[in-house]
Amino acid sequence: MSGLSFRRAVITGGSSGIGFSIAAWLIQQNTEVLLVARDPKKLKQAATHLTSTYGTTTGVKTLSLDIADRALVTEKLGKACSDELAPDLLVNCAGLSHPDYFQELDSDIFDATVRTNLTGTWNVLKTVVPYMKQGSRVVNVSSVAGLIGTFGYTAYAATKFGIVGLSEALRNELSLKGIRVSVLCPPDTHTPQLERENLTKPPETKAISGNAGILKPEQVARALFKGLRKNRFIIIPGFQSKMIYLLKRLFPGIIYAMIDMYAKKPIGSDDE
Repeated sequence: MSGLSFRRAVITGGSSGIGFSIAAWLIQQNTEVLLVARDPKKLKQAATHLTSTYGTTTGVKTLSLDIADRALVTEKLGKACSDELAPDLLVNCAGLSHPDYFQELDSDIFDATVRTNLTGTWNVLKTVVPYMKQGSRVVNVSSVAGLIGTFGYTAYAATKFGIVGLSEALRNELSLKGIRVSVLCPPDTHTPQLERENLTKPPETKAISGNAGILKPEQVARALFKGLRKNRFIIIPGFQSKMIYLLKRLFPGIIYAMIDMYAKKPIGSDDE
């Protein structure tokens, strides 16, 4: 991945899943990494694993923080990103998902999803971006569900669509300062979050989302850096996801018909 290097990166949601795999790639490129997540135990385990596996000389730092808490983000992350420690890569990967039927979805879950996925991303951007210099990169992690609304993901899709819109507006503004913005839109990925999602995911959702395939977090990380090297704004890992997105843009009626078809015959249906 020649032509792409970073001195210091901040990764929210970096203790597991996609964020962790992004950190692993960066460490191998001698990038100093600050992992941000809520659970201090998981952060410590992630940092220990990264340093022992890759023998990094640049170091891995951690910061236990709930990005939905604006005051704490301003205080703690602001201190970690002073002028002397300004990152040249910010990856907003922290996220929350709780799929369910709209009628069954508790409003408190919707509020929590918005606070973490959308407001939390805003909080981190608002704190970190002012320290970033020309040539830096910002990556906001959305989802294929942020490009195509999917059965069972009313709360999640609302926030992930919001992240795409936020990223597009921010891309335009920060381009004047020489800072590039990208939005990463992966399909289902083998992560602890996906395991939690499967506990509440309606069968219709499983039938629909299965068409985009399931990737490994390492595949998503590779796709991200390939996209960054090509200066892409929207980065969609996986051939199937790219085709679904293209079809949605060119022939939305076909995509809607396909989604409706799979929703009417979910996984486990006995109908022939």
